[in-house]
Amino acid sequence: MTADLAPYLVLIAAGFLPNEVWRMLGIVVAHGLDERSEIVLWVRAVATGLLAGVVAKIVLFPPAGLAEVHFAVRLIAIAVGFATFLTVRRSVFAAVLAGEAALMLGALWFAG
Repeated sequence: MTADLAPYLVLIAAGFLPNEVWRMLGIVVAHGLDERSEIVLWVRAVATGLLAGVVAKIVLFPPAGLAEVHFAVRLIAIAVGFATFLTVRRSVFAAVLAGEAALMLGALWFAG
């Protein structure tokens, strides 16, 4: 049974824990910063831009599983995510969830 859990333990030790250190450090450093300050707005803009770049790369040059989903479905999912971003108080979280849901529904719709 331990051999079955080994890959998951490696994933947690090598992937999750190193990232959590930086997240917790970010929380400590950001505590007390004004959300409307120049630096916070800049960091938020850079993070949103990086996320948009990664999403665009994945849609235009999809990895193996996503390559099977029709290109039009991937574009519609991006449009749904962007529309959600604009309508739900510029929430990146809501946009990612809506785009992902549209992608999964479109993939299921055209799978048959």
